[in-house]
Amino acid sequence: MSDLWAVPGMAEGEVGMWEGAMEPSEGRTFMEVISEKYSPENFPTRRGPGMGIVVVPTAGPQGSPMKDRLNLPICLVLNDCGISRAGDQTEIAAFCAHVMELDLSHNNLRDWHEISKIVSNIPNLDFLNLSSNPLAGVTLEPHFAEVFSRVRRLVLNNTQVSWNTVATFAQEMPELEELFLCLNEYTSVSASAVPCSTTLRLLHITDNNLQDWAEVRKFGAMFPRLDTLVMANNNLASIEDSADLLQRLFPSLRYINMNNAALSRWEDIEKLNCFPKLEEVRLQGIPLLQTYTNTERRSLMLAQLPTVSLLNGSVVTDGDREDAERFFIRYHVDYPEEELPYRYHCLVTKYGKLEPLAEIDLRPRCHAQVEVHCEDKVEQVNIRLDQTVAELRKQLRKVVQLSTNNMRIYYIDKDVCSAFGPEEMNIYSSRALHSYSIRDGDEILVVPKTK
Repeated sequence: MSDLWAVPGMAEGEVGMWEGAMEPSEGRTFMEVISEKYSPENFPTRRGPGMGIVVVPTAGPQGSPMKDRLNLPICLVLNDCGISRAGDQTEIAAFCAHVMELDLSHNNLRDWHEISKIVSNIPNLDFLNLSSNPLAGVTLEPHFAEVFSRVRRLVLNNTQVSWNTVATFAQEMPELEELFLCLNEYTSVSASAVPCSTTLRLLHITDNNLQDWAEVRKFGAMFPRLDTLVMANNNLASIEDSADLLQRLFPSLRYINMNNAALSRWEDIEKLNCFPKLEEVRLQGIPLLQTYTNTERRSLMLAQLPTVSLLNGSVVTDGDREDAERFFIRYHVDYPEEELPYRYHCLVTKYGKLEPLAEIDLRPRCHAQVEVHCEDKVEQVNIRLDQTVAELRKQLRKVVQLSTNNMRIYYIDKDVCSAFGPEEMNIYSSRALHSYSIRDGDEILVVPKTK
């Protein structure tokens, strides 16, 4: 089954049954594949109301002998089946009138005429996936593109279709909302004199070779209502347009993904604020952020993007934003005046100039220098605080010249001794010394046991 789109109502066992039943071969027709895949032997059971359709015989000449037995779902997945031609268009129309989603990825379709024969006979088609069909250099005539007019979601990943083809589709598909153009090796975009589609809201163009923002700029002119722009894994080096131009070209852009771009300046991050409706940003794997820690990276980004509510997939709370903005001020406190970013001055106006936070080491101490008192003897001893009371007794044995069974040990806190007095440390205790909060200068009193 296709990795990109799952098929509602199709169980894993049915997919496995189909895949084992027929090996794809060259030169198969769309109808041949449907007839085999959805024959009673391979797809014998209806999945419930609305999940499929059984076509019953009609009066008049009979067509295919399995016409009264085929059971087709509304989502057809026919990927990697060796399809290169449409086949009998009358049969396509008879069996596929109810079909809404069609996955034809990884086939051998290389002729838009053949593809149009299939699409023109599926009147309710909403989603079409043609990924990984060999369509490089194949010209799309406008009258063939017209049959795609009802399709709202079109996937052309790894087809190497030309930008002329993309523009033709966009002009002839008045309801097109989502367009996928990944892995097509694009280095440039052909400009269009007029907007190609006023309905397109999602453009997914990851894993291409776009490097110059001048090419991205064309998307705004072609698709004026663009809401979501996914262009990860392109080597874009900067965002070059002015604030005014970005506002005019991308007035509706809400989401942008530039993961693994080549951005190396904070000025490019600031430019994202020029998209007037931007809410969600993904910016991972860019050179600019490589030298920062995870905390620094997120805080500095958040402080620069005051309207973003989702950053790299994580929700931004009011507390997150305030912490990030305060961090941003403190991070730049020692910068020369001429190197301070514009955002720093905005945040100082909001919070004032903040002093660096005091560095507090919250790790438990490992050692303490204490005074060991035993009768008239006083000795300075360095003790490990991760050892137990029982282990301390062994260490003090040589200091006080008493056996471990012949000593009682008391801890004296130098600050609270007058209020609480010495605290006896149990002879068999496995309690660690750091749990007593022993500090330098405290006292250990060793008293010999009386016989």
